[in-house]
Amino acid sequence: MTENEAREEICRVGRSLFERGYVHATAGNISVRLDDGFLITPTDACLGFLDPARLARLDAQGMQTGGDRASKTIALHTKIYAAARDFDAGTACVIHTHSTHCVALTLGNPQAELLPALTPYFVMKVGHVPVIAYHRPGAPEAAEQVARTIARYGAAGTPIRAAMLARLGPNVWHDTPAAAMSVLEELEETAKLQMLTQATRPAPLTPEQIDELRRTFGARW
Repeated sequence: MTENEAREEICRVGRSLFERGYVHATAGNISVRLDDGFLITPTDACLGFLDPARLARLDAQGMQTGGDRASKTIALHTKIYAAARDFDAGTACVIHTHSTHCVALTLGNPQAELLPALTPYFVMKVGHVPVIAYHRPGAPEAAEQVARTIARYGAAGTPIRAAMLARLGPNVWHDTPAAAMSVLEELEETAKLQMLTQATRPAPLTPEQIDELRRTFGARW
């Protein structure tokens, strides 16, 4: 993907997420890793109304070289790229949102992971989603904890594509903006199912069912 293609794709994905309610107001950001740096949505930008020419451009060291002022989450995004690429070398896009149902699930008791294995497509397309304890937006401690968590899950043989910042929202990553958006969609829709069925407390998939998904589809669980 060329830089111009990446600019257009960031704006397309941002607009799609906004129009379908996965992001709101100026919450959320999208970045793409280039061969010589990064693109990221500007600070306080609405993802539904991005201008390709005004996306923040940074060099390989994370120093801004063009565009509007970069989102403060660029430090977190660069930590994710560095950690995730040890297990998925093609990782080239990170999306962060404040998705309603995902955030709602972190407002109660602390938990290690956001969701159980409720559906086959959640297991196949998303996988484990560890919850990172609350830190203020942009806190470097959160970025460090996410990086350590990616390394820990990867070393255990279950590389992850998402981490949930408590009270803030999910970060998801993949090799393209479209693929990362698909992870986010599946994650938020599964969180919605969990919220809708809390009264009945649905049982997760059994270990045997999860193992079948591993063997048949290569699910990371």
